Amino acid sequence: MSTLRRARGDQAEETACRLLQKQGLRCIQRNYSCKSGEIDLIMEIDELLIFVEVRYRENDRFMSAVESVSLTKQRRIGRAAEHFLLYQPRYENHDVRFDVVGIEGDPPKIDWIKNAFEVE
Repeated sequence: MSTLRRARGDQAEETACRLLQKQGLRCIQRNYSCKSGEIDLIMEIDELLIFVEVRYRENDRFMSAVESVSLTKQRRIGRAAEHFLLYQPRYENHDVRFDVVGIEGDPPKIDWIKNAFEVE
């Protein structure tokens, strides 16, 4: 991955994290990674654990940032979430939700899709 692309991704994740924190969510972890996949942000509010995929696009010419989260990517996020929960038993009684934050353009247009997908 190019340095510029990684920097844009990091900036998008920071923007998304700040937005979610302003809405009362607490950041548990950023860039959780395991062999099965990666999760950009893991957030918590009350007894709800939210796994967040952050997507940045310069424009939506081909597809929006939110639309770019494929079924394959959803499954990888789900497997990574299972891994996280397996090794973090303090969250075993939390409900779980999968959100997507899409960021497009400059100035950024931000779409936060709550419960964007479910995994088996």
